[in-house]
Amino acid sequence: MAGDPGVDVPRIHEIDESAQLRRLTEWPISGMGLHPGGSNYVFVVRLTDPEKYDEADPPEEVDDSASFFGIYKPQAGERPLRDFPGGTLHYRERAAYLVSKELGWPKVPPTVIRPGPHGEGSVQLFIDAAPVVADGVDGEEDAEPDNYFSLRDEGLDDFRDMAMFDALVHNADRKGGSCILSEDGQLWAIDHGLTFNQIARRRTIMFEFNGTDYPAKLLTDVESLVKVLESDSELRGELKDLLSEQEIGDLVARAKEMIEFGHYPFLDPDRNVPWPMV
Repeated sequence: MAGDPGVDVPRIHEIDESAQLRRLTEWPISGMGLHPGGSNYVFVVRLTDPEKYDEADPPEEVDDSASFFGIYKPQAGERPLRDFPGGTLHYRERAAYLVSKELGWPKVPPTVIRPGPHGEGSVQLFIDAAPVVADGVDGEEDAEPDNYFSLRDEGLDDFRDMAMFDALVHNADRKGGSCILSEDGQLWAIDHGLTFNQIARRRTIMFEFNGTDYPAKLLTDVESLVKVLESDSELRGELKDLLSEQEIGDLVARAKEMIEFGHYPFLDPDRNVPWPMV
């Protein structure tokens, strides 16, 4: 989720990814606030270096240099859905991250499964969105983060890998706000709880790519992914703990269809659209 948790966020995404994952998994959650506007319970949490934070005797103030923020989505806070098995959305967040990491695109924040204050859930690195300053009411300035609709006119091609990823993982919830431009200019893809389930209707706001050819380089990456998924690989082993065998098989089948047909699917902007759109 994009937004400002209320204090300056350390540039944690500049740290080595293996270190990020270790910290997301091991550092205690020292603070938590409910993120507004989600259909499921989503929390912005603060994770703090255990060497500088004693859970039994927590300090009055936490040193910002020894902490960072994450997005915590507990299994217990997942709203029941007709087209997704109950209690699986946090697993899909992690699965989407693993597939994106194998492909090398799009940029999905490091995501782990771990215990939290409300039980097991996914915890993802918080990405601080670069604010856009615009004239507000009575001449005051409002700061709102960019989203797909404000970025596409000048950088539509930057979303080609994200749209292709959504076709691959069968994303049922690509909203405009699930694309974040961070302050360093990096484009991030977030909110992948509604993925991998073939029963769900694919939903997106990226209709500009309908029927156009997939980039050849990205197709080569998908070919490599198929080989990994059809082998006794670490990735396949991890996905088996997160998805059903049918869902993994469907992922491979979609990848092969992408290679065979070579173009983005034709989606209906009336039927295949998420709600809300941002």
